[in-house]
Amino acid sequence: MGRGDLPALAGLDIADPPDVWRRLGFTVGADGTCVVGGIALHLAGTEAGEGMVGWTLRPGAAGLPPLVDGIATRTASGDAPSAAGHANGAVGVDHVVVHTPSLQRTLTALQGVGLELRRVREARPDLHQAFLWAGDVLLEVAGPPEPAGDGPASLWGLVLVAPDLDAVAALPGEPLGSVRDAVQAGRRIATVRRELGSSVPLAFMTPHRPAASAEEST
Repeated sequence: MGRGDLPALAGLDIADPPDVWRRLGFTVGADGTCVVGGIALHLAGTEAGEGMVGWTLRPGAAGLPPLVDGIATRTASGDAPSAAGHANGAVGVDHVVVHTPSLQRTLTALQGVGLELRRVREARPDLHQAFLWAGDVLLEVAGPPEPAGDGPASLWGLVLVAPDLDAVAALPGEPLGSVRDAVQAGRRIATVRRELGSSVPLAFMTPHRPAASAEEST
């Protein structure tokens, strides 16, 4: 089964004011939507809560429920929106981090809507990471090897792709922390400073190397 047969990430609902993202160098429309690499980021303001409060998926063969292990889920309709140019050079969404107190339960729910588990690795003895593709966006699901509660899974962190991190770091307000080598060979990453106002842990990362395989990207 190819990725085209599986659910794909189409959008994220983010409880940040649009002006916060404009200050980070994003082009945000009058409706509060910022399109990065065909993914619509809906900036709903602080009244929507905190962090990423839901996602929109373009369904594959399986139907989509309104909640996927507690994550508010909408079904995309129509074509992907056209991406706008951004002053920070963002060209895509690399991966979304999902936190869960019950890794196997969350993986069962994600696989139940058609997402394909690629691999699981031990980050630390008390933390495992699982990787699934949602279209061209990687989902990194992080949780303990054994259940540590019955709370819902949640969308936690967002990593965006930008070819020139030094240019992002030089934007007004100096939005990035230190630029460093990423875990993936040949790539660099830097986190956005939280004091700039986003309630989402954000990072920018350079693109995959041209010869990188799907396994290398995880």
